[in-house]
Order: sequence, then C-alpha cells, then structure tokens
Amino acid sequence: MYKSFLIKYGEIAIKGKNRYLFEEALVRQIRYALQFIEGEFQTRRAQGRIYVDALSEYDYDEVIGALTTVFGIVGICPVVLTEDKGFDALAKDVIQYLDQEYPDKNKTFKVRARRARKNYPMDSMELNAELGGKILDAFPEMKVDVHNPDILVCVEIREEINIYSKEIKGPGGMPIGANGKAMLLLSGGIDSPVAGYMIAKRGVAVDAVYFHAPPYTSERAKQKVIDLARILSKYAGPVQLHIVNFTDIQLSIYEHCPHAELTILMRRYMMRIAEHFALGQNCLGLITGESIGQVASQTLQSLAATNAVCNLPVYRPLIGFDKNEIIDISVKIDAYETSIQPFEDCCTIFVAKHPVTKPNLRVIERSEKKLEGMIEGLVKTALETVEIVTITAEESA
Repeated sequence: MYKSFLIKYGEIAIKGKNRYLFEEALVRQIRYALQFIEGEFQTRRAQGRIYVDALSEYDYDEVIGALTTVFGIVGICPVVLTEDKGFDALAKDVIQYLDQEYPDKNKTFKVRARRARKNYPMDSMELNAELGGKILDAFPEMKVDVHNPDILVCVEIREEINIYSKEIKGPGGMPIGANGKAMLLLSGGIDSPVAGYMIAKRGVAVDAVYFHAPPYTSERAKQKVIDLARILSKYAGPVQLHIVNFTDIQLSIYEHCPHAELTILMRRYMMRIAEHFALGQNCLGLITGESIGQVASQTLQSLAATNAVCNLPVYRPLIGFDKNEIIDISVKIDAYETSIQPFEDCCTIFVAKHPVTKPNLRVIERSEKKLEGMIEGLVKTALETVEIVTITAEESA
C-alpha cells in the first residue's frame, strides 16, 4: 500500500513566474476529486512537484480513478519517499522496493536517477551505475536493458528521495479555473456533455443551462440532464445548472413563426437566455456541442444566424468532429449510456419536418418581429422562474 503519489504535470511547467497559480489550481482540483473517496489525504506542493499523501487506509483503484479525472495531470506515480541516509541506505530502499513490487525478477531494467539537489555527493550518471550494480548483485536473474526495459527504476534526489517505476497516464490539459469560466448549453444528447468536457480540459470552469419544456418533456428527461451534469462535474468541478422552463417561448414561436425556421428561432432565444445567465456568473463565453453539418441547425449559415444574437464569444470545441469521434469521447467519460436514454429534450419535440438549412439572417429577424409584444414577457418569466442546482460529483463517485 503506497503512502504517496507523485503527480506529474505537463504544460504547467512552462508557465514561468505564473506557474504557482496553475499549481494551486491543480491542487484545488485534486482535493475536490479526492473528497469523494473514503480515506484522509493531504495534497502538497514541494520543489516543483505535487504529492498526494495518504494519511489513512484507502482503496488504491478508487484513488487512481479519481486522479485520472483531474485535468492538468499527465502522470500519476505511486512513489516511495525516503529520507537521505546515504547511498547504502538508498540502495537498500531501492532493492526492497523492487523486491516487493516485482515478485517475478525475470525482467530487464534501467535506472534513471535525477539529482535535483546538487549537494548530493554523487551525480546522476554515478547513481545510475552504482544503483544498477547493487540491483544486479541483489537479483542476478535481472538484466540491464537501456533501450527498452521492462522496469524503469526512477530515483529523484530531492529533500525527500523519490523511488518509483510506474506512471499511470493522466488526462492532461490544464487545471480547472486556470482559464476562467464559460456557460454550457447542456441538452440530454451526446454532444453537449462532450463539448463541456473538452472546454474544461483547457482549464475552463463550466456552468450550464438546460431548457426544459414540460409537459412535452418529462421529469425523467430533466433528471437525465442532471445526471449528465454530474458526470461532467467529475472532471470540471461543481457545475451550477440553470434549469429554464422554455415551454411558453417554444409554443409562441411555434404558433406565430414559419415552422421551417423553428429550430433556428428557438436556438436564438436559447442563446439570449444562456448569455443572460453567463453574464450574471462572470462567464467569458458560451459553449455548445455543435458540429458543422451534423443537423440542419448546424450548417454554417445556421450557426451564423444563431451567433448573431450573442455578444459573448461562442466556443464550439466539436466543430470539426464527426459523430463517431464524439461518441468515442462520450464513452470514454462514461456519459454515453446516459446520453442515449430515450427521454427527448425540447429541441427534438419541436423540430420541423423540413427545417431550413441555409437561413437568411434578415428573414429570420423579420420572423422574430412577429413575436414582438409577447415574447419579451415570456422571456422575463423564464428568467425569473429559473431553477438553479449546484451539481457535484458526489453521487457519481
């Protein structure tokens, strides 16, 4: 049972004088992920490294699972930390580590030592050679392979000496909160949770808006979206979900506007409402799961007509993805099985049989004028009656 994990990061290392801000964001997100795991943990920064120390018993697989949801981590190394008591004690610790970690000694190995503390009496090359010799003396059946070893024995000479040989791949990206916050238009489909995940991977905190249309959409459809927000929160941290009653707005559009334009008109009002909440939450943009040409409302002309109502930038991380690529990510983040549950959202209920694929913005704006005098009050009511729920990963842990 390891007592510590060495957390390796990638892009953060090149952030210069601001690196500590990214490290602090990463530490916060690690603590968030581990709070849902049974056990007591300490997360700390030390000499350009981040460590997670287990202060009680814990489930190894659960801890690794939690850490692999933390953006900014590129590697998780179960590590043995020892004090510097001289080379002989270090060699003994390395041999004991290998003996316990690898019962089958019929393996090749390579030692990779790094002397971060320059006052240590041996340099890295000397450590590689001397530790390699000690390992061969202790385990004659082991062989050296400097090109493709079965075991890469890593030894880092720091204030504490680090001994490890395994690195579990992390999700990469940037820690949540390092790059502001944006508002996700979250539906019950496959695409929007993946879009939220992709933006969160770049260090953006995510809040969300869901447009509910009772009685045309059920409470189970609403719960499905809450479940998707909870899955997203494993990676993105707490998600503040705004549940907007959109029924009266949709019915008004349906009754007064050309049906071929329904989807575009509804999307434009969704974007207006999402932007209202985004500005209230100090978000720096909107996020959608749109991909060029996937459906009628996602042609370039349709996207341009939708964008025209927004002042904030609209981020579409899936814009060049095909459906299979999106599904692959949905499966990877455990959202797919929830997304395909057969509970329709408001967009699918009110879709036109023959939607316009190349809308003209002036025609769309002319259609919206038919709603003047009635739609403003409906939007105001929708804004005032919004249900706001803070979603965390607790129930999905």
